[in-house]
Amino acid sequence: MKLICIMCPMGCELDVTKKGNDIKVTGNTCVRGEVYGKEEVTAPKRVLTALVKTKEGVLPVKTSTMIPKDMIFKVNEEIGNLTLNSAKSGDVIIKNVLGTGADVVVTGDIVKFDI
Repeated sequence: MKLICIMCPMGCELDVTKKGNDIKVTGNTCVRGEVYGKEEVTAPKRVLTALVKTKEGVLPVKTSTMIPKDMIFKVNEEIGNLTLNSAKSGDVIIKNVLGTGADVVVTGDIVKFDI
C-alpha cells in the first residue's frame, strides 16, 4: 500500500506491506513515518474538525487528539446535536467524546450568519 505520511511537513512517500502480523514500512525519513504507516493499515485515526451551532452562528471545534477513523461520523453526530449559548477558544465542550479519550475543544470565535 502506498501512503503519504501526514505526521510532519516532509510528506514522505511510504510503501507499507503487510504479511500476516508482520508490517514493513519503507520510504520514511523518521520514526514517526513508520509508526504512522503501521497504524494506518491496522487502526487508522484522524483529528476531527467541525462546527458547533450557537444562537448567533457557529463555532469551530476539533478533537484534542486523534480518534479512530471509524468513529468520525458518530463523533460528528454528537457534535451536531449541540447548540451552545457561548464558548471561547480553548474551552472543552465535550470531555472524552464517546469514550475515545479525545475532548472536543473550541478553536476560534463565533462565525455569525443570517438565515
